[in-house]
Formats: sequence, structure tokens, C-alpha cells
Amino acid sequence: MEGDFGSQQQHRASIKSPVGNQAGQRRRQQAVQIGKERRDAVVRAKRLRRGDGIQNGDFLESHDLHMEGDVSGTNFLEEKTLTAVQALKEAAAATGKDASRKKIEVLRQVRSLLSSNASPPLSVAVQAGVVPVLVDCLAFGSSEEQLLEAAWSLTNIASGEHELTRAVLPALPMLISHLGDKSAATVAEQCAWAIGNVAGEGEEMRDILLAQGALHPLARLISSPFPSLARTAAWAMSNLIKGPSPRAASDLMKIEGMAQVLVGQMMKGDDELLVELAWVMVYLTSMSDGHSGILLSVGLLPVLVNKLATSDSSAVLTPILRCLGNIVAGDNSKTDAVLTAGGDVPGGIIGALSRCLDMGHRTMQKEAAWAVSNIAAGSTLQKRMVFQGGAIPSLLHILATAAFDVRKEAAYALGNVCVAPKAKGKEVEPIVEHLTVLVDRGCIPGFLALVKSPDMEAARLGLQFLELVMRGLPGGLGPKVVEKEDGIAAMEVLQFHVNNELRVMANTLVDKYFGEDYGLEEEYGSEVVDMIKGSEENSDYPPWRQGGVVHG
Repeated sequence: MEGDFGSQQQHRASIKSPVGNQAGQRRRQQAVQIGKERRDAVVRAKRLRRGDGIQNGDFLESHDLHMEGDVSGTNFLEEKTLTAVQALKEAAAATGKDASRKKIEVLRQVRSLLSSNASPPLSVAVQAGVVPVLVDCLAFGSSEEQLLEAAWSLTNIASGEHELTRAVLPALPMLISHLGDKSAATVAEQCAWAIGNVAGEGEEMRDILLAQGALHPLARLISSPFPSLARTAAWAMSNLIKGPSPRAASDLMKIEGMAQVLVGQMMKGDDELLVELAWVMVYLTSMSDGHSGILLSVGLLPVLVNKLATSDSSAVLTPILRCLGNIVAGDNSKTDAVLTAGGDVPGGIIGALSRCLDMGHRTMQKEAAWAVSNIAAGSTLQKRMVFQGGAIPSLLHILATAAFDVRKEAAYALGNVCVAPKAKGKEVEPIVEHLTVLVDRGCIPGFLALVKSPDMEAARLGLQFLELVMRGLPGGLGPKVVEKEDGIAAMEVLQFHVNNELRVMANTLVDKYFGEDYGLEEEYGSEVVDMIKGSEENSDYPPWRQGGVVHG
């Protein structure tokens, strides 16, 4: 075990046993994971667009049709959908002066049925053959209303499960084409929405969209003067670039002036747009430190820091925290830039992060603790700023009371505060002042709880901190403090763990700090201990009794 809580370059994973390139990989994995969590934490990765019911014709939306599990309502919807799809096929094949008007009426009915309740009959419509007809309705030269209705239905189909999303693939070339300059804003927005739903399905779909050229027209729409269109384009872009492949993010950053456009749009004061753009920033900063540097150079930090210090919205703060956490996971110069940018807000960056730690919102606590842990894994000055900046009481409270995953993030932050930056080829050294304060404030039980947990990463983290305490507390008090909190029993359990690394770590620590001689000096005095050791060394015990190997 290295016992490392301090690595200058690979911030986030610095307290783990040998990490190599693990920190950067985990940062990217976390960016992908937060994308998956958007469904619960902020917004859905895929969005169904709802709408009004048809008020003309023989279909009227009713309360009964919105009741989950209502069999008669479900059957009615399915029957109406089959009828509507068949009517659309007939209207699409019809000619004459009223053909266009009739087609739009039926399109509107299909769209309404596919927007009608929490579980619209999407599969029924697809199986009835609606997608090819909708694709034909996207033909150039069609009216704005026809294009909008067709794209809307495709959007909702793409919001469904994987096979439903795949069913929309034949429509992608036309949907992408209608993102162009000549399209009405309403049509372009609806097509961007459909593309965002397809991109939200996974990497395979994102690769298809990229191959068909969706990135550049979406990027152009982000700077649209129409706020709703800009927001939808930014949301679709965040789905398109979120990885795990860095290709799309890199291609976006290669567009001339794109960094300035993204930051400039964030400065406009529209919080809804800022949220979507902040998620774009999350994925850009997670894929490359180079991206972070470019974005910082065009003024990203003042926007992030201002919102961090002033917003109370979880929808705003979640991506802001994630983005800042990615930035301070880079080199120390970027962390210094973040800390400097916080000079204009009360309490600085650490104070603003502490505010998020104290909000009681699980996602924000976890993100804020992760960001603090990255800062605390930096230079000695950065560690001291965390220690003196007001975050320690909040982190200790979280370590003792929060949900398990949040406690683990707080433990990383507290551990990183307690070690000096590691010199090459040398053992990590504790910052005694920080370590002593944390132990005096009762952090040991929180770390012991991690040792006892079934999570191997958490158990390793807890053992590393215990090793730091036993080695680093002045006056040789470390082992006694750990023993007082029943730490020996916690480590002895791991001596038989199925994981070899944890087993070796636990055995090494117990043998080193609580071996046969532990407590003898305190009970009998140093002279007696020296005499016992001397007699053992000079004994006539056979080699196997002295730990040697018998040959022959």
C-alpha cells in the first residue's frame, strides 16, 4: 500500500493505491455517469413533447386516457392510433386541392395520439408503419406546419425504448437537413429535439449522428437569437458529445470561435440556456484538460463562479459543480485560476463550495465534495486554503451523517487535506497540523465505517487514512487513538478478506502497529521491552521459529 493521499497532477484519485492514469479515466467515467443520472437529478436524457388533444374530429382527449393501467383507455388509444396511421397513409397518397390540408389534419391527430399520456402508443404506431410516412412528410417544399407535425411525432417515437429510437434512424438525414438556415425556427427546434432524443440513446446512436453530420448544424443553432431554439440545440449537443468517446467533444472545440460562442451564450442571463450549456461544458472539460484551458482563456470561470456563489437552483448548481470539479482535476495552474476567480465572492471558492455542502441536497453535496477533494489534492497552499476556508466542518458532518456515496467523497477530500504533495520516489508525508485537527474533531469513526463497508474502494480509503493516523500523529499516539475507536477489530476482519490487496493492507497494518510487542513498553517500561527483544534475537530457536526458511 502506498498510503497516498497526495498526487499533484492526478488530483481526484490521489488517495488511492497505485493509480497510474486512473484519475483521468475515472473523471471521464464520472462525466458519463452524471449524464445517466440526469434523468433523476436534473432533466431527462430523452424528452417526450406533449401537446393538446384533437378538438375536431371524433377523438377527444379525456381524463380516462391519462390513467395509468386503465385497460379500456389503453385499448382505445391503440385502436385510434391504428386508425390514424392508416388514415395518414391514405392522405399521403392522395392528390387534389384538399390533399395537403387533409394530410396535415391527420398528421396532427397522429402527433396528438403520440403525445397523449405518460405511456403513448409509440410501438403501435411504429409497427403500423408510421415512420416511413413521417419521413416522406419531411420532404423539402412541405409547409411549415406539416414539417413541424411530422418532426414532433418522430421526436416522441425517439423518446421511447431502444428499438423505438432505432426505428427513427431512416429519418435522421431529413431531420439534420432541416437544421439549416432556411428552416423555420419552430421546425429547426423540433428536429433538434428529435436528434437530441436519438443521441440520448447511447454511443452507437451518437456515432451515427456524427457520421451523418449532425454536429455542425447543431453548433450553429446554439447561437440562435430564438431562446427556445438555442436551449434545445444546446441540450441536444450535450447528449451528442457526452462520451465516452472524446471524438465529438474534440470536433466541437475545433469549430472556429466555438468556445467564445458557448461562453458568450452562458453570459446572457438565461438560466435555462445556461443549464444546458453548462452540461456541454461538463462533457468538454471531462474529455480533455486542453479543452478546459481554452474555455478558461475565453472567460468561462467568472460565469461558473458567479452562479456557484449565488444560485440556489439544483438544476443550475449540479452541472456548475461538475464542471468546476473537472477543471480542478487538471493541473495546479487551473486550480489556482479557479481559486483566484473566487476572490470576488464572499468566502472565496471554498466558501461557495461549502455553501453547497451545507444545502442538504445529495447530488450537490457529492459534487461539491468531489470538487473540494480535487483542490485538496493539489499544492500545499491549495490544501491550506481548503483547510482554512470553512469546508472542514461541513465535510466532517457529511462523513458522519450523509448517504454512503456522499460520505466517500467527503472522505477523499478530508484525506487529501492531510497529506503534503508527494515528492518523486518518496513516501507521502502527513500534514500534522491538519491531521491532528481532524482526529481531534472526531473523524476516526467515519473512516472506520468505510473500512467496515462492503465497498472495496471505500475500505481501501479507510485503511489508508488509518495508516496515516497511526504513522503521522505526534508522540506515537496514532495506534492508541485507533485502538480506542475499536479500529483493531475493524482491521482484523479484513485480514481474511477475499480481496488480496485489502487482506495484505490490513495484515501489514495490524502487524506493524499492533504486533506482539504492542503495549509492553507502556505496561513494563522500555528496559523490559529491550531485554525481551534481545533474548528473542539471541535465542536458540530453530530457524522456522524465527521466521526463516528451512532448507534441505
